[in-house]
Amino acid sequence: MRKPVVDREKCIGCGACAAICSDVFELASDGKAKVKDDYNGGHDDCVEQSITTCPVNAISWKEE
Repeated sequence: MRKPVVDREKCIGCGACAAICSDVFELASDGKAKVKDDYNGGHDDCVEQSITTCPVNAISWKEE
C-alpha cells in the first residue's frame, strides 16, 4: 500500500493540499500540512492533485 507523506521541512503551510483533499490533509497547530491521523487509504485522485499543486513539492507517495 502507498501512503501520502508531507515533507514538513519543505512545507510552507499554504493550505492548498488541505483545500483540495480535506479527507487526507490538514494543517497542524504549527501551520504546516500533515496527513490526517485517521487516513487509511483511498482518495488517490485528490492526493495526486495535491502533489501536482503543492508549490514547493512537499507531498509525495511512500510505499509501505
